[in-house]
Order: sequence, then C-alpha cells, then structure tokens
Amino acid sequence: MVTAIILITSEPGAVGEAAEELAKLPRIAEVYSVAGEWDLVAIARVAKNEELADLVTSELGNVAGVVSTETLIAFRSYSRHDLERMFSIGMED
Repeated sequence: MVTAIILITSEPGAVGEAAEELAKLPRIAEVYSVAGEWDLVAIARVAKNEELADLVTSELGNVAGVVSTETLIAFRSYSRHDLERMFSIGMED
C-alpha cells in the first residue's frame, strides 16, 4: 500500500467545492482544508505507484478549482496508538 500526502492550491473561493469533489474520488481517503501556503491536504492510499501517478496527473487535474499540487510519498507511518501498543507489550495484568 502506498500512502501519499497531496498538498493542493485551489482557486480563490473554490476551496469547499474542490474539497468535496476530491473527497468523492475513490483513492482519496481524507481531505482537509488547512491554513498556510496550501489550501487543501488530501491523503491518498493506492496499491502501487502507478495508481498514484494516474490519480495525481489525470484525476486531480480534472477537479474544478484545483490549481496546483505537490505530492509527498510516505515511507513509514508512526502514530501515538501504534507506540502505545508497542510499549504495552508484556504489561498485561
């Protein structure tokens, strides 16, 4: 499984509409509106890199309001929940 974080700039006034359309795409797991340099952040989960390439170059470009993207590919995932489970091994009562 390939996870990617896609940073998106949208047209002024089109953030909400673009976010809703992005969230409808089957390989987009989540979409967040954010403050800062980017307008939206989308989390994509695909089986292989070729699917990610198709998603970014074909599908995202067809979403009204999307101006530009920058894609980050995740190598590993770290979360508080995983760490809590790992450190609790052998601590059961």
